[in-house]
Amino acid sequence: MKSILIKNAQLVNEGSTTTADVLVRDGRIAQIGQGIEAEADQTIDATGLHLIPGAIDDQVHFREPGLTHKANIETEARAAVAGGTTSFMEMPNTVPNAVTQELLEDKYKIAAETSLANYSFYMGATNDNLAEVLLTNPNTVCGIKIFMGSSTGNMLVDNAETLEQIFSKAKLPIAVHCEDEQTIRDNMAIYEEKYGDDIPVKCHPEIRNEAACFKSSYLAVKLAEKHNTRLHILHISTEEELKLFRNDIPLAQKRITAEICVHHLWFDKEDYDTLGSQIKCNPAIKEHRHKEALLQGLLEDKLDVIATDHAPHTWEEKQGKYKQAPSGVPLVQHSVQMMLEFVKQGKLPIEKVVEKMAHAPAILFNVRERGYIREGYWADLVLVDLNKPYTVTKENTYYKCGWSPFEGHTFSSTITHTFVSGHLAFANGAFDESKKGERLLFDR
Repeated sequence: MKSILIKNAQLVNEGSTTTADVLVRDGRIAQIGQGIEAEADQTIDATGLHLIPGAIDDQVHFREPGLTHKANIETEARAAVAGGTTSFMEMPNTVPNAVTQELLEDKYKIAAETSLANYSFYMGATNDNLAEVLLTNPNTVCGIKIFMGSSTGNMLVDNAETLEQIFSKAKLPIAVHCEDEQTIRDNMAIYEEKYGDDIPVKCHPEIRNEAACFKSSYLAVKLAEKHNTRLHILHISTEEELKLFRNDIPLAQKRITAEICVHHLWFDKEDYDTLGSQIKCNPAIKEHRHKEALLQGLLEDKLDVIATDHAPHTWEEKQGKYKQAPSGVPLVQHSVQMMLEFVKQGKLPIEKVVEKMAHAPAILFNVRERGYIREGYWADLVLVDLNKPYTVTKENTYYKCGWSPFEGHTFSSTITHTFVSGHLAFANGAFDESKKGERLLFDR
C-alpha cells in the first residue's frame, strides 16, 4: 500500500484544531507532527484544508440483498466515501431479513468484495429468533437491531416477553427504532376517515407524532434500566424525548445513549410543502421547535452521535400517494457537508461535528482503532475545503436511486479527499476502487 504524507493541514481532533502533518504507512497513521520530512510515495499539500477523522455512520440502509433495485452495498458505500463517511453500520431489514447468523455473514461476504468503505452489519431481532440473536459475536458485529415500531420492511418486535429476554441477555449494544405502533394506527385511522386515500404528506408528523415516539422510547429506557442493558435509541426526533437522556457522565460510562440524524436537524414540517414525500421518513420530520431543541440537545451532550438513517427508494416509488410512498431519505453522501454548513452558520463548532460523527460512534460501539487521528490508528481521514462551494447535481450524486433532496442546493464546503484504512479511495471527484474497506472490529 502507498505511503502518503499530508502536509500543513488544519487537523481537527479531540476537541482542538492545530496545524500538522500526518504520515500514513501500511494503512495506519505512522506519525503526526509539524515539519515531517519522511519519504512517502505520495505527498499532498493540504494548506488551507481541514483534516478530520472519517465519519462513522451507525445507521444506514444499503438494501442488499433483495432490494437492489433501490441501492446496493457497492453504490452506497461509494457515495458514503465521496461524502467523507469512511465506516458504516448497516441495518438488517433487507430481503431476506438478516435474522440468522448465516444470513448476517452473507452480507459481510458481499461487503468484503464490493464495499469501498469500512463496514459492519447489525443482527436483526424478531419475536422468535432469540437463540440466533444470542449467538452474535460481540467482537465482530456492531450490535442488535430491534424495531419497536414497524417501519420499512416489517420486523416489528412487539412481544413483551421477547423484549424482556433480549434486554436481559444481550451482550451487544441494542439499537432500537422507537415508535409506538398502536398510537400510529389510531392516528392513521383518524386521517383516513378525514382524507380517504388522499392524506397530505404534511400530515405525516401528526400520524407518527410526538406521543408515539416518546411512549416507545420511554418503554425502551425503562427496560434498559431494569436489566442494565447497553441501549442505543436511534433517530431521536422530538423535544420531549430529550428528558430521557443524561449528560452528567462521560459517554464511555453511559448505558443508555441516543442518536440524532442529520435530517431531523436540517428539515422541519414546512419543508413538506416543497419536498413532499422526498423527506417522508420514520420517525417523521416534525415541527420547527423540535429541530431547535434537538440541536441544543446535541450541544448539551444529551444526544451522543450524529448519523443519517440513509434509506434510498427509487424516484418512482417516492411519487406515490402518501400511504404508498415509502419512508426513507438518501443522505449519506451529504451528511458531513450538512453539518459543516452548521459550522459555517455558527451553530456548531467544527470540533463538535468531529466529536459526534467520528469520536463518539467509536466510543459508543467500542470500535477498534478508528474514529480518531492518533498514531497507530487506522488512517480513516478526510480533507475538507471549508471555502469551496459544492452544488449537488444528478451527475455528482452517487446513490443508485439517482436522486437527493439536495439536488440544486449549494453547500459551502467540499470533500476533497477521503482515505479509508490508509487507501486514498476518493480524490477531487475520482474514485480509486483498487482496495476495498475493512470489516470493523470491536473491543468488548
